[in-house]
Formats: sequence, structure tokens, C-alpha cells
Amino acid sequence: MNLLMIAAAIGAAAIGYWNEGAMLIFIFAMSGALESYTMERSRKDISSLMELQPETALRLEQGEMVSVSVHQLEVGDLILVKPGELIPADGTIYRGASSVNQASITGESVPVDKTVGSEVFAGTLNGEGVLYVEVTQSAEATLFAKIIRLVEEAENEVPASQRFMKRFESVYARVVVIATVAIITLAPAVLGWDWDTTFYKAMVFLVVASPCALVSSIMPAMLSAISNRARQGVLFKGGAHIENLAQTAVVAFDKTGTLTMGTPVVTDFIAGEGWEREELLGISASIEWMSKHPLAQAIVQYAEGAGAPRRQVEHAQSLTGWGMQAELDGVVWKIGKSDMLDQDDAADAPNNLDQLSAGSKSYWISARNRLEAEGKTVSVMMKGNCIVGMIALQDAVRPQAAAAIKQLQKLGITVAMLTGDRKVTAQVIAAQSGVDMVFSDLLPEDKVRHIKELRAKYGHVVMVGDGVNDAPALATATVGIGMGVSGSGTALEVADAVLMNDNIEEIASTVKVARKVQRIIKQNMIFAITVIATLIIANFMEGVALPLGVIGHEGSTILVILNGLRLLRSKA
Repeated sequence: MNLLMIAAAIGAAAIGYWNEGAMLIFIFAMSGALESYTMERSRKDISSLMELQPETALRLEQGEMVSVSVHQLEVGDLILVKPGELIPADGTIYRGASSVNQASITGESVPVDKTVGSEVFAGTLNGEGVLYVEVTQSAEATLFAKIIRLVEEAENEVPASQRFMKRFESVYARVVVIATVAIITLAPAVLGWDWDTTFYKAMVFLVVASPCALVSSIMPAMLSAISNRARQGVLFKGGAHIENLAQTAVVAFDKTGTLTMGTPVVTDFIAGEGWEREELLGISASIEWMSKHPLAQAIVQYAEGAGAPRRQVEHAQSLTGWGMQAELDGVVWKIGKSDMLDQDDAADAPNNLDQLSAGSKSYWISARNRLEAEGKTVSVMMKGNCIVGMIALQDAVRPQAAAAIKQLQKLGITVAMLTGDRKVTAQVIAAQSGVDMVFSDLLPEDKVRHIKELRAKYGHVVMVGDGVNDAPALATATVGIGMGVSGSGTALEVADAVLMNDNIEEIASTVKVARKVQRIIKQNMIFAITVIATLIIANFMEGVALPLGVIGHEGSTILVILNGLRLLRSKA
């Protein structure tokens, strides 16, 4: 394309149209500047967060604070963050309390209160308090570092339509040059034109047939869309994924941490006959305090909130795939899955049910069934071989889940939920959120199989997930979307886009923007082809003045770019 413009400018000058040649180069340069502006604007909107990357941290070493590079920080280090400073690493608050501005990561405009045990992220701004933070991620593994990698991938990724346009441009430019030479050599003999008319029309043809507007139809619009979404907390790894998103037929959500908050809470605590509720709460917290499992931590928090005192237990250990056990006053206590109530063979159960009367067992089974019908996860508490309590926990549905799904359905998109949870629990969450299809009791490979089946039946499928177990499905889907705050590193690595604020309502907005991009690109291409065809035909039929050809050609290029730039301010 540059070659065609230079040749056209030289040709215009050769026949005495110096001003038109200069105008051609000027307007061509202006259109190039607009494209560069779009690229820089997109890059700025995506990567402005990089400027918030702290370079040093105050690390506690032998009782003293030492300034070190953030790349020297290791997991477990204790660092000091003063008021008004950027937090240099991902971690949890060891001591202190403050409000933290997380706008650079999540897009939240209001600072979030943080206390001991709260999670903080590198690149966020500490408020008025002094914080001691225990580092949980190396500099290369922080959420901030993941954002930077996303930016680099977004800058290097070229959509399929643009790759095709580049190949087309190369072939088309050669055709235009050959056609121009053919006009100069053949027109006098075939059409009877004189030399001046032939050369003039050939130069006009060279100008108006150049594919500048056509080539500029795609990337400015695509980059504007990427920039638009970045400001709303949605980062894409490249324009190709926006193209694919526009064709979305199905959006499949993981349940835990995606449609739900991913943090279970205790909803029911049933004490057996003859037992005080507070006593059992204290014992359950004493046992589960030794576990890092989310359900165990939820039980501990519930007991602490109720003011139940913990007791000293011994020989605490995890029962793989079932729960926890520990000794208290020489008696073994256990907390774990309630599925042992369904096992008749005592040898296959994690405990012996011989001492349970039929009535007692029926009572607990009835309670379990009632709680599970409400979509809750149920654990039993045992002293020796007797069940003495039952605990129900539930992962709350995200406040915006129902609205997000309704917005997708309004766009004609089918919504599915893929989960490893039980069917009853999955159906309750599905009813609360309004999804169209539910697939439960799934292993990671089962999720992959269902994604493949959905793609075969519906076409383009988007998968939204946050965990390591979602990574294969994210990679299998047409477009994988990861949760930026709650998502695992593996999920973010394989995802094609990331919700930096975990707001799943932005998925529908992003689909709207993606579809708008496709409409704008089609508008641009139709307009560009129409202008080129009209000017070429007019040049041969009636004749087009070179100044008019320059203005018509380069003006159409500028209009196409400006049309794409509309997305910078679009609110979807």
C-alpha cells in the first residue's frame, strides 16, 4: 500500500500535479497517524497498569526492615507497607488494618477495608493504615504479572480477518500495479486515448484503486474494542478472540467461584439429642482448625462467630476423600461427608454404624436429604461410632449471576452450567441463577467432553471458569474466559480473556461490543469497496479529476478509521 501511494504521488508530480501529489501524501500520512493513535490508545488503556508495578519492598530481616527488589521476595517473606504506598506483592495481611484501593486490579472505585487474614494484591494502593503482609506469590506469579503477560499477548495477536487482509493487500497491490502498467501501454491502442489522457487516467486509477480504506477497515475497530473492554475490566489476549466471541451460541459457566462466590458458609448446625450446640461447635472448630479445606475454614469461622471456645485436640489428621479426625480426651472425633449414611456395609464406611439405631439413622438421613434438597453440602460429626451432629454449608450465588444470565439469554445465547458438585446442589444453584442446561457430577475430563458436544451441536461455545480443574475446558472452548481475582494461575494462563473484577455481567456487554465490532467492520468494508468501485468506474466512464480522486480515496480511509474509533466511547 505504501508503494502504491508513493508511485501515485510521483506520477501526479510527473504530470504537473504537484499540489495533488503532496495532498495525497499528507492525507495518507494523516490516516496512518489515526491508525497509530488507535494502537497507542489501546496499548495505553490496557497497559497503564504497568506503571503501578512497584520496584522495591521493605522486607523484615532479623528484626530490621531492608529495602529489596520485588524480584527478590519469596513466599513467606514479611513485608511492610506504609500508608499511601503501592503494595509490592500478592499476600495476606499478617498484622494491621487499612483500606486498599484496588481499582488498578478489579476496577472498584471504592477502597476495600482489609484486616488480618485479608488478601491483598501487588499494584494496589494502601490507604491510611500500616500493613505487615506475608508474601504468597513471587513477583513473576502475581496477579499484576499475569496482567502484563496478557497485555503482551494482546499486542502480538492478530485476528484471522486481519491476517487475510494482509495477504489480500499484497496480492491486490500487485494487481493494481500491473493494471496501471496495462492501462498506460494498451489504452492508446485499444481505447484511442492520447498519451496525456492515458497517463492521467492511469495515475487517477493508481490513486483510487489503492486499498487503504479496505485495509483500515479491521484493526482500528478491533483495537478500539479491546481498549473499550480493558476500561471495563475485561482483558483480551488478542483481537481474534473478539471475533470468535461475536459468534457465541452457548456460554458455559463453572459453578464454584464463577456463578457462586466460592466461599462456603455454614447455614445449619444440628446438634444430636443430649448435646449442647455450643459444645459441639467448639469441638468441630477444634478439629477443623487443623485443616485448610474451604469447608473446614467455614466451620471454624462460624464457630468463632458464635463465640464457641476451641479445645485442645491431639493426633489430628486428614481422612483422604472424606474429612478430618482428631482425639479429644482419648476419644476419636470425626467430621466428614454424609454419604456414609448410604453405605450398608460397615467395612466399606469410614466408621462403624453398628451402634446406630434404625430410628437414629433414619433421622439423620431425613435431615441430610432435606438440607441437600436446598442445595447445601452436608457433613456429619461423629464421636466414636455415633453421629452427634450435622453441619450444612452453602456457597452463595453471586449477586449479579441471575442478571448476567438473563442478559445473555436476551442476546439469544444458551447458558449452561458445568460442575463437579452433586445433581441436587447443582439444580438449586441453576434455579437461583436461571441457567438453561445443567451438567453435574463432572470430572475435568467430563467438562471437556461436554464442551466438545456443545460445540458440535451449537457452534461457538464460551467457557467461564476460575479453577485448575476448569483449565482443560477453558482451552477446549472457542473462547475461554477466566476470573481475574479468584481465578487460579493455570486457568488464567489458558484463558483467552480475563474478567479482572470477576463481574460476570460484563460477559454480555462484551458480546455486544464484539457483535458491534463485526457490524462496523462490515460497514467499513462495504463503504470502502463501494468508494473504490465508484471512483474506478467514474474514472473510465466520465473521468475523475486527480484532486477529487485523492480526496475521495483518502477521505474514505479517514472515515473508515473514525468509524472504528466510535467503539472507544461505546458503552455496549
